[in-house]
Amino acid sequence: MTLVGEHSASGGALAGRVVLITGASGGIGQALGRQLAAEGARLALAYGANVASAKDLASEIVTAGGHAVPIQADLRSAEAPAALVEETEGKLGPVDVLVSNAGLGRRQYFEDIASSDFDDMIAVNLRSPFLLAQRVVPGMRERGFGRILFISSVAAFTGGSVGPHYAASKAGLHGLTHYLAARLASDGVTVNALAPALVAGTAMLPGDPEELRARIPAGRLGRPEEVADLAAAVLRNAYLTNQVIGLDGGIYPR
Repeated sequence: MTLVGEHSASGGALAGRVVLITGASGGIGQALGRQLAAEGARLALAYGANVASAKDLASEIVTAGGHAVPIQADLRSAEAPAALVEETEGKLGPVDVLVSNAGLGRRQYFEDIASSDFDDMIAVNLRSPFLLAQRVVPGMRERGFGRILFISSVAAFTGGSVGPHYAASKAGLHGLTHYLAARLASDGVTVNALAPALVAGTAMLPGDPEELRARIPAGRLGRPEEVADLAAAVLRNAYLTNQVIGLDGGIYPR
């Protein structure tokens, strides 16, 4: 695992950049925060309800010499994304990198999904990434630099087992990725998505970990640090855009 601050003096592509990470209190979000802090980024760690986890991560990063602030946002609200970006800009400056990682994933059967369940899933998993991008893209284009990374899921390809509303929300991120990437590449803004599956230490596992391992060709669950490592590589790369990259231990070859 990369230690916070290990590469912060390297002057890499993300050093000094303002990065907004949503879902920063969860397993993948925590790993993303540590990895991007190690890259020298200045972080806004957005969280929903788990304030302790977000504050602890921010404290860890600051203690190691980095920059991080926790910011609360209920992304079920249509007003929350704009308010989140405004608070980030007030505390850190204009957003250079958006990592839209927050997600709902409560497992439900098709017949049991109420319209309110569907609406909440779409609001957090698809509408909030759209509204966040809509808010930060103009500044990115004006400055000639931007990185947008949506955290999707293998369920967008396979349907998964969390529920059709979850799969549909994640598939929508792929359409958003392709639409934005094609229109922003010439402005120095890249847009990509990662589609991980069955990552340990997250709330998204749809079943017993031992049983799930049998479904994975790699024979084990993924690690949050592996998602974060790939995310950082994508965000560093100015020529990589308009891609949905799978990270699923071989579950969905394509």
